[in-house]
Amino acid sequence: MATMANPTRDDFAKMLDEQLGGAGEEGFEGRVVKGTITAIENDKAVIDVGLKSEGRVSLREFARGDDDHGLKVGDEVEVYVDRVENADGEAMLSRDRARREAAWDKLESEFGEGKRVDGVIFGRVKGGFTVDLDGAVAFLPGSQVDIRPVRDVGPLMDIPQPFQILKMDRRRGNIVVSRRAVLEETRAEQRSELIDKLTEGQVIDGVVKNITDYGAFVDLGGIDGLLHVTDMSYKRVNHPSEVINIGDTVKVQIIRINSETQRISLGMKQLESDPWEGAMVKYPVGAKLHGTVTNITEYGAFVELEPGIEGLVHVSEMSWTKKNVHPGKIVSTSQEVDVIVLEVDSEKRRISLGLKQANRNPWEEFAEKHPVGSQVEGEVKNATEFGLFIGLDGDVDGMVHMSDIAWGISGEDALALHRKGEQVSAVVLDVDVEKERISLGMKQLERGAPAAGGAPGAAASGGAGGLRRGEVTTVTILEVRDGGLEVQAGDDGATGFIKRSDLGRDRDEQRPDRFQVGQKLDAMVIGFDRSKKPNFSVKARQLAEEKEAVEQYGSSDSGASLGDILGEALKNR
Repeated sequence: MATMANPTRDDFAKMLDEQLGGAGEEGFEGRVVKGTITAIENDKAVIDVGLKSEGRVSLREFARGDDDHGLKVGDEVEVYVDRVENADGEAMLSRDRARREAAWDKLESEFGEGKRVDGVIFGRVKGGFTVDLDGAVAFLPGSQVDIRPVRDVGPLMDIPQPFQILKMDRRRGNIVVSRRAVLEETRAEQRSELIDKLTEGQVIDGVVKNITDYGAFVDLGGIDGLLHVTDMSYKRVNHPSEVINIGDTVKVQIIRINSETQRISLGMKQLESDPWEGAMVKYPVGAKLHGTVTNITEYGAFVELEPGIEGLVHVSEMSWTKKNVHPGKIVSTSQEVDVIVLEVDSEKRRISLGLKQANRNPWEEFAEKHPVGSQVEGEVKNATEFGLFIGLDGDVDGMVHMSDIAWGISGEDALALHRKGEQVSAVVLDVDVEKERISLGMKQLERGAPAAGGAPGAAASGGAGGLRRGEVTTVTILEVRDGGLEVQAGDDGATGFIKRSDLGRDRDEQRPDRFQVGQKLDAMVIGFDRSKKPNFSVKARQLAEEKEAVEQYGSSDSGASLGDILGEALKNR
């Protein structure tokens, strides 16, 4: 007879039933219960969990890796009851399922507390890897393996290591973990400890880990710092690989430490002497220097005067004669050139240089070699609506105004006589060095033309075609304009101009439209322009005649009217 000291199977089942809430044997299903190993037969353990029949569990489910299961009869184990009784009348038990359920309970608790969990990477799947979390299988995405992409994950497999649970869904049996999160957290802790030991201005050795277009990352012993390309050397560095290589041990200075972002800025040039110290003394304004072109841009070219010292030659200071051209058409990289210091700003580390100033101003040279009145020859470079541009010595151009091309014809007709590429001769009329202008004349070389170089408007000589200031001559109208008349002295004399205000004393007489081409009239030479072209005036002639008549026939105080005096003068004339 059974007693409580020696309970029978039925007594044990009854006690379990009471513990499970009176649900009967069906209350066992879906639960993890403890059982006793009663026998080990054919690689299986026979386990009694207090049901009507025992269950069998493969010994492989008790083994961990290559280790033996280590079970013996009488051992107490936890198993998961899948079914109370199968078709053979045995209980369906699972050690793996029991381990998973226990693992899930533990993982849910640790996930809620934000703790790390230990696991082992044991397989590969699409997009990542599988991790054994002490019985529960989790997914490790490929992007969460390490901080940087890992080419070979082999060394990381089958070894216990910490993971961070990112997501759990027990109903679906999904767990997502990250190894990268653990590394980043650990790294952040290490960075904080290392940064606390570093100070700005400190000199430290580091190893170059990576090189980019903008700089290099240097390992300072567990924490990386950025060595920007502009802080590698005082001289121009086009790419960091020109100065350092991956794996090099370099001595750097800590320039800045950002405690918020934990970023460290490093410098190498700060350990060298600054070449800009005393630049004002070494490079005085006006000094002629020799340098090498290091870089060419649209706005100019940089010239290295010494390692670490570069000056800019602006495009406007590159050539006396080549205007509006790209600097690359004047100089080339690595070319050695002579330059003149134009300005030095030590604070901004800027030096302005001049390339054209190293050579003499070609307009000054031309003015010395070809004074006003000298004859020159050149090629017609261009013809515009107002004149011809002639190519001259020294790569400079001179301009022949349309009115100075030929005598006796209009400027438009004179322009039509010449074409681009034609070789012509001309006289230098004027040279303006500051404005870089040279005025030429071609008609002055014709027979009877004035000698260029005389003072404008000379009273005794130097007038165009033999004309003198104050002389009255008959002129023929060549062209009627709004501003006055284009006229020619005599039948084949110099051409000149009568301004609108010089056409007569009265306003009605100053209308150009009352004159016609071919009409002749008397006018007085009142002066000459810079090209020796005469200026005429009808008004000046009228005033001179009036003055002469008054002097000859008496003033109007004698009783005679001004009209009587002029009438008498004209009659006598």
